[in-house]
Amino acid sequence: MSGVGPLSQDWEPVVLRKKAPTSAARKDDKAVNAARRSGADIETMKKHNAGTNKSAIATTSLNTKRLDDDTENLAHDRVPTELKKAIMQARMDKKLTQAQLAQIINEKPQVIQEYESGKAIPNQQIIGKLERALGAKLRGKK
Repeated sequence: MSGVGPLSQDWEPVVLRKKAPTSAARKDDKAVNAARRSGADIETMKKHNAGTNKSAIATTSLNTKRLDDDTENLAHDRVPTELKKAIMQARMDKKLTQAQLAQIINEKPQVIQEYESGKAIPNQQIIGKLERALGAKLRGKK
């Protein structure tokens, strides 16, 4: 390629730079030691509950005193003794098992078991179903 003329360069210089270190890289032991050797300022800070296995829920809050002073009983109503005895007696009179009675009223056998043991939370719809299925009045006068 002779005779074309003097060769010239039209390119601009390209400068390559490294990215700034990420926060994780800045906290790396190597980076901290390098900063110490170079004499840079290093700031350390102790964070609350850092390095412990305590959750934020486990710590006491400002509402602790109010909760301690609370005297209200927060228990659910349970099936009264009269009702559970009435259910058992009416079921025995009809010669039904708990599972058969549960199938008649379209509930799980566990529901009947909980009502007869007194552990269930009274539900007026279920009591109404039991009254219709057993043909007995289980609830008192309203």
